[in-house]
Amino acid sequence: MKKILVIGGAGYVGSNLVPILLSEGYKITVFDLFIYGNHLKNHENLNIIKGDIRDFNLIEKILNKNFDEIIHLACISNDPSFELNPHLGKSINFDSFEPLLKISKTKGIKKFIFASSSSVYGVKDVENVNENMSLKPLTDYSKYKAMCEDLLMKYSDKYFNTCILRPATVCGFSPRQRLDVVVNIFANFAFFKNKITIFGGEQLRPNINIIDMSLCYLKLVEEKPENINGEIFNVGQENHSLNKLAEITRKVISKDIAIEKVNSNDNRSYHISSEKIFKKLKFKTKYDIEDAIFSLKEAFEKKVLINTFDNDDYFNIKKMQSLNLE
Repeated sequence: MKKILVIGGAGYVGSNLVPILLSEGYKITVFDLFIYGNHLKNHENLNIIKGDIRDFNLIEKILNKNFDEIIHLACISNDPSFELNPHLGKSINFDSFEPLLKISKTKGIKKFIFASSSSVYGVKDVENVNENMSLKPLTDYSKYKAMCEDLLMKYSDKYFNTCILRPATVCGFSPRQRLDVVVNIFANFAFFKNKITIFGGEQLRPNINIIDMSLCYLKLVEEKPENINGEIFNVGQENHSLNKLAEITRKVISKDIAIEKVNSNDNRSYHISSEKIFKKLKFKTKYDIEDAIFSLKEAFEKKVLINTFDNDDYFNIKKMQSLNLE
């Protein structure tokens, strides 16, 4: 039975991914700080370890348990959360990364999958942004993701197989919910406030349903290490404008939703091509933005998600502020 360490496995993506990996028969250890709580259900093949990715003695101890693969999801997520405490962001997102790679390689990890971000490209004028294009990150969060990519490539060899994912913005329902990403923000306001506010409107935003995001990691786990070694893959479903995303939200939630447009100086427009991962690995998304919004609507209706504007657990930056993590 393949043993996988999921670092950051209790987060927005991890809490959706881990149950899928368990259902496929893998033995999973989740290593996380659990600052947003533990939303993972008990399972005979699930081991939980609470700890800080900057605790290298603990990581070395954990990796003595002979894991086959690592999925590295842990980070201070998104620009506002990073900018709240840049020193903390750098220490978790970048400074901890090379020591983790050294320990992982020494301990015989066969496959290391790293969650980067499609934001590393910056703004491109071309229609399809692919993996061969230059990186021009606009923020420290993106810059350190790109620097981690460089480090990972440096450590990659035929024994320590590595793969980088550059995902679009993830959306939809998860046990550890986020309501601070664009599609989820629109759904929350549409359902409870009957109104969506758009800043600008024509800017493109690539998105991916969280189920597809998890299935993509599963695909990488299933692949032979040599098939993905040294590879970088964009993964997304649709590059919609903010205006289009608002219209999709209104279609799912209610045709009576008011859409308010506000002028914005933020003209950043992101779009990516996911053609490479389809051609090389035959991975294609199965769920769309409507599915993601519907999953949130259902969670709102069933009161699975409550106090959706005031609960810090749904908003990374609010939680960071309340914890004052160092």
